[in-house]
Amino acid sequence: MKYGLLLVITLFSITLCAQQKQFDTADDGKFIYYKVVDSQKISKDVLLQRAKNFIATQKKTVQTESQTDSSLTAKGKLVIDKTVLVVGHPSGEIMYNLTFEAKDNKYRFWFTDFKFIPYQRDRYGNFVPITNIGSPLEKKVDKLTAGEWKDIQAAAYLKVEKLGESLKKFLATDATVKKTSKPAEVISTKKW
Repeated sequence: MKYGLLLVITLFSITLCAQQKQFDTADDGKFIYYKVVDSQKISKDVLLQRAKNFIATQKKTVQTESQTDSSLTAKGKLVIDKTVLVVGHPSGEIMYNLTFEAKDNKYRFWFTDFKFIPYQRDRYGNFVPITNIGSPLEKKVDKLTAGEWKDIQAAAYLKVEKLGESLKKFLATDATVKKTSKPAEVISTKKW
């Protein structure tokens, strides 16, 4: 009975570890989230405009760095949450670079250069960055902090994957940035 229960727990933990997704590694040894998407009947200019609109909707966390006629680069950040039982708080932020390239009927994007900046609680109870210098997400850590670092990597992957899916969804739809509307003109019935 003991060995059967131990075997079930071991097999369950192995399957949970196997299901955990991780970043791929690029040629330069850095983590990368890379996608190539075949978009039916959408021109390069429309794809590039939609990518700019997506960045405009994410203006608090993503800023455009440079732009050409077929590509776009941006820098951004994602906040990683730590959940203990039910209550959660931010444990740090992930800084990243986004590159978007478009061709007619096809585009690709990738997130890379991930850097983790840990948070700590300040004297007012707010979570603020400890430093402005980030640690590369792919760095090797010692055995004591390896478990926590793997949790940070897994949380970062989930956040980046969610952001990538929202980018793909935004590019597939005909969503545009809502422009601020001018107030309606006042119509005077005294003059005509």
